[in-house]
Amino acid sequence: MPPRKRSTTAVALGATAVVLVSGCSSAVEIAPTPLAGGEVCRAVASAWPADVGDHARREVSDPSAGAAYGDPAIIARCGAPALGPTTDDCIEVDGLGWVAQPLSDGTRFTTFGRDPAIEVLIPRDYAPEPLLLPAFSRAARALPTNSLACR
Repeated sequence: MPPRKRSTTAVALGATAVVLVSGCSSAVEIAPTPLAGGEVCRAVASAWPADVGDHARREVSDPSAGAAYGDPAIIARCGAPALGPTTDDCIEVDGLGWVAQPLSDGTRFTTFGRDPAIEVLIPRDYAPEPLLLPAFSRAARALPTNSLACR
């Protein structure tokens, strides 16, 4: 019997790694954020989109950790610490603030003015990455606001 083919793709998250393994198991591994299990993130989980662009939602190993779409995986996680004032690029999409931070293989977008925050990691393969953010507007609006906004 020939060996099974497997492919592995990694998406950088600073100190946290998210690994996608396809083959027998197509579940995307997502590292939970510090507040992922909280009441707010449980409400956000019900607001994750069914698809992002034309990329279907994927199975994840721990649904409380977030959601994934497409291949390579677009990763969305709730429960990241809220960002404070920043000099990083901040853009408004559907009236919501998002801070863009370039990664070696794509961009991390973090809601700005929301506490806790949502992180969306979009691989470079989907450039221009901000065009996918409207899919996450409903989930982001489920987060409580704080006093910060993009300027």
